Amino acid sequence: MALRRGAGLVIGLIVGAVVVSFGVLALLVATAGRGPSVASNSTLFLQVNGDLPETEPGGLVGQFIEAPPTLRGMVDALRKAKIDRRVSSVVFRPGNLGALWGKTQELREAILDFRRSGKPIIGFLEYGGQQEYYLASACNKVFLMPASSLDLSGIAWYEIFLRGTLDKIGAYPDFLHIGDYKTAANTMTERTFTPAHREMTDSLTGDTFAQLVKGIAEGRKKSEADVRAIIERGPVLPEEAVRLGLVDDLAYEDQLDDKVALGGRTRRLTNKEYHRVSPASLGLNRGPQIAVIYAIGLIASGQGSYDSPGGPVAGSDTLVEYIRKARADSDIKAIVLRVDSPGGSAIASDVIWREVMLTRGQKPIVASMSDVAASGGYYVAVPADVIVAEPGTLTGSIGVVVGKFALGGAFEKLGLNLEATTRGRYAQLTSPVRPFDPAERAKVEEQLQATYDLFVERAAEGRKTTPEKIDAVAQGRVWTGAQAKANGLVDELGGLMRAVAIAKERAKIAADREVEIVIYPPRQSFYEALTNPFGGGSMGLSALLSRPERRALSTLAAPLAVFRRGEPLALMPSLFAR
Repeated sequence: MALRRGAGLVIGLIVGAVVVSFGVLALLVATAGRGPSVASNSTLFLQVNGDLPETEPGGLVGQFIEAPPTLRGMVDALRKAKIDRRVSSVVFRPGNLGALWGKTQELREAILDFRRSGKPIIGFLEYGGQQEYYLASACNKVFLMPASSLDLSGIAWYEIFLRGTLDKIGAYPDFLHIGDYKTAANTMTERTFTPAHREMTDSLTGDTFAQLVKGIAEGRKKSEADVRAIIERGPVLPEEAVRLGLVDDLAYEDQLDDKVALGGRTRRLTNKEYHRVSPASLGLNRGPQIAVIYAIGLIASGQGSYDSPGGPVAGSDTLVEYIRKARADSDIKAIVLRVDSPGGSAIASDVIWREVMLTRGQKPIVASMSDVAASGGYYVAVPADVIVAEPGTLTGSIGVVVGKFALGGAFEKLGLNLEATTRGRYAQLTSPVRPFDPAERAKVEEQLQATYDLFVERAAEGRKTTPEKIDAVAQGRVWTGAQAKANGLVDELGGLMRAVAIAKERAKIAADREVEIVIYPPRQSFYEALTNPFGGGSMGLSALLSRPERRALSTLAAPLAVFRRGEPLALMPSLFAR
C-alpha cells in the first residue's frame, strides 16, 4: 500500500512539473507575442545578415530562438518604419550576407521605397563587402568603419567539378541530358567547363556585373564608366573610398549621432524589438486577403521538409494541399506563388504545375521569383497569369537530366562484389554496378526526350507562344531575370510586393487599398510546436553551413538521395557567386 502511495506521489509530482512547464512555456510565448512600446523620435537600427531565408523557423525551437532575419521581415520592417510616425530615421547595417542577387535586389528596392517617406536612412558598414555595399549605396548616406576596406572587386561565379575525384574512387557518372546548356550533371561528368557551359556562365556573370555597376552608379550619382574603373582597381582602402565618393565618411557606430542629423535626440530601436510591432497595428496587412504560398528548396514528391542534408525540400503533396486550400477559400481573392528553387523531380514539378493550372482561371495566380526559380522551379511557375522576377534572379534552365552512378570500379577497389538475378530485358536499367548498355541508353534517351518535350509544351502553353520559340531559349540554359524578361520567359521585374500589387490588380482590388497577406505554410501554434518540435521552417540542418557549402552539398545530395532512382530531374546547375 505504501509502495502504491509512493508511486502515486511520484506520478503526481511528474504531472505537476509537466503542467507547470507547459504553463511557463505558454507564458513565455504570450509575453513574446506582445508588441513593444516604441518611443517617439526613434531610430530603427536594422541589422541584416545571413541568407535572408524566405520563411521563419517552425517547431518548438522556432517559438523561442532569435531566428535569422527573413527577407520578408526586413522588407516589412522598412514598410512599417516608412509610415510609423514614431520612427524618425533608420540606420541600415548589412553584414556577411549569404543571399544571392535576387533577394539582395528586393531588399534594395525596399530601401528606395522607404526613402520616399522623406525620412533619412543611413548605411553603416562594418565590412564593405560587395553585396553589403550594393545595399548601402541605396541609402541617403553611407559610412564605413575606419579599419575596413571597401571590397569592390567584381563578380565571380563558381562551379564545382568532381569528375577527377570520382575517377580516383572508380565511380562512373553515367548521365544524359538534352541541350548543351543543361549542365546540372556537369559537376559529376566533367573536369572543367564545356564551351556551352562557359558561355552561359560568362553571360550570367556579365549581366550580374552590369546590374551591380548600374545600382552603385545610381545610388552614388556616378557614371557607370567611373564605377567600372573603380572596380577594376580592386578593393578600395577606407580613405580612398571617401575621396572617390563611394562613402560619405569614416566612422564608428557611436559617432553616427555626431556626423548625421537624425532629427535631434533619438531613441535606439532594434530590429528584434520592432519585429514585434505588427503591420496591422499600423494599418498594414488589413483588408481583402491574398495568399502567399512559398515553394522553397529542391522539388520532390511527397511532403515538404526543411531538414534534409541539402536544405529545404518543396514537397509536391504539401504545395498541392496549400494551393487547394487557398483556391477553395472564398476570403482569399488571389494567390502569389513565391518560388525559391533550383528545381528537382520532373514528376513532382508536373504535379505542382497541374494544381497551378487548375487554379488559373478560378483565381488570379501570380508567380514571384526569389533568388532562384529555375528548371523545375520555372516549371511550377509557368502556368501563372503573370511571372515576376528580380533582374538578378536565376531562372529558365528549361531542360532535363537523368542518369546514375556506376560504382562497379569503386566496389572492386573495396573488394566488394555485387551480383543480381533478373527477369525482364531492362530490369538492370538502374544497376549501380555498370553503365547503361546501348539498348538501355536508347530507352533512357527516349524517356528524356519525352520529358523535355513536355516541359517545352508546358512552357509554351503558359507563355502563350509556340514550342519552337520556347525551345530556342531553352536547351537547359539559365538566364538572369533581366535576360529572361527580354526573352519572354518572365513578364515583369520586381519582388514579392510587386507580385502582390499585380495580384491585387487582377483581383480588382484598388491599388491604394491594403490587403491581408495569408502565408502558407502558416505559422505553427504553440500546441502544434509542442507536438512537432522540429517541424517546418527555414532552419534545418543546413542552417549550420555557409551558402557555398550548402550549394556544394546539394549538388551531391540531389542526384544521390532526394529523388527516386532513374527519375528525370529538372535541376539547374549549382552555380554560386562571390
